[in-house]
Amino acid sequence: MGYQEFYGLLFEPFANHPDPRFYFNSPQHAHAREYLMHAAQGTRGLAVLLGDIGTGKTMLVRKILSELYSLGTFQVGLIILTHSDFEPGWLFSRIGNLIGLRDFGSSLTDIITRISHRLHEIYRRKEKTVIIVDEANKIKNPEILEEIRGFLNLEIADTRLISFILSGLPELEPRIAENRALNQRVAVKVKLRSMGTDTVKSYIKHRLSIAGATRDIFFPEAIDLVCRYSKGRPRLVNIMCDNALLEGYVQNKKHVDASIMERVINNLGLKSE
Repeated sequence: MGYQEFYGLLFEPFANHPDPRFYFNSPQHAHAREYLMHAAQGTRGLAVLLGDIGTGKTMLVRKILSELYSLGTFQVGLIILTHSDFEPGWLFSRIGNLIGLRDFGSSLTDIITRISHRLHEIYRRKEKTVIIVDEANKIKNPEILEEIRGFLNLEIADTRLISFILSGLPELEPRIAENRALNQRVAVKVKLRSMGTDTVKSYIKHRLSIAGATRDIFFPEAIDLVCRYSKGRPRLVNIMCDNALLEGYVQNKKHVDASIMERVINNLGLKSE
């Protein structure tokens, strides 16, 4: 028996991967979502989402991806960059794959030409194309940002054929600013902040409810410690609460109290941060 069964949960409430079922529309995420959806639905061209590590950027862009897809009039795709040493051809081949292309030719020019033709086809179907790039701060090659700028110039009857949402760490902002022409095409820029104390408490309650909790598992004193040591970052809230549930299960305690959370804080080395 794992801690799910021990606490009467249907599944893990704080698993540290972006599951849209657990999306929590906190004030800061709701604000960012409205701006990004506005940019995507209105084919504004380029939207930028910035936030420190663990503030919930990936969860938010997955939520937006899901919402756009459900509308049925969008050709949408998500690229998560895991490294920075890639060539422009790799990224644009991925974009081509996301909009249904398989044969690109042998050069970057061929790839871009094929993508351009495909974007025109999608437009004629009365659909809109939105590409989301997560961890976009890993784009370090200026040529890639310049090619993105070139795609943003593709228009028919004053309607852009493709929009981009670039999501990444704050270092993405000056990188875009280095390309003045691209920077001028940023239609929306939003910055995710850490959650406040009340929001963290609501966040924990929300995730437990989605996972099937029928009672309060965390004592208020334990939640206060999460608020203090997580610094309002959703990822760290998840890590702390997941560890606390496991520790409570190991200790055979039906509630997570302050002593359990203190042990988790020490194990994770959070007091030294």
